[in-house]
Amino acid sequence: MKFAVIAAALAATLSTAAIAQDRSPDGSEPAVSIEPYVGILGGYHNFDRASEFGTVGPRGKMDGALVEGVAGVNIPFGPVFVGVEGNAAKGFKDIDWEYGVKGRVGMRAGQSGLIYVSAGYQWVNGRRGFSDQKDWMYGVGVEVGPKEIGLGGVFGEAGPRIRLQADTYDFDSIRPMAGLVFAF
Repeated sequence: MKFAVIAAALAATLSTAAIAQDRSPDGSEPAVSIEPYVGILGGYHNFDRASEFGTVGPRGKMDGALVEGVAGVNIPFGPVFVGVEGNAAKGFKDIDWEYGVKGRVGMRAGQSGLIYVSAGYQWVNGRRGFSDQKDWMYGVGVEVGPKEIGLGGVFGEAGPRIRLQADTYDFDSIRPMAGLVFAF
């Protein structure tokens, strides 16, 4: 419940910031624009047996499904962009919570699509005898926007994008995720 309230407040704040970026005080286009977004993803995190979480029980490796909320901002520079993103995920099975922050850099694909790589820091809280750990997270991803799927007239520049990404926790895991990202 706390996460939903925080996400709603962040979305309202980012939306207001996006509207405020349309024009500078003198009425000209801003030199640097920002593109805030929020999203919801689902996926699975599967750790190697040799990861720092160790082996517990007969299965001996940590894994579990995830439902994740993300919020971030991209700064476009022509056909490329840089950005920062925060995440919080509720886990199931062996994972209690995951949360982190990462930077992104990539290029535009069409009018509203993105292709990117990311790196950052992730905290993972284990359950069922698995310890809590923190380490580097690396990933790649793609977002497909409304123009690329034939809905450009419906949403314009903003609106939902379908995101597919794969991350790894210090090269000890695979974490495929998919969901919707809403740009402002």
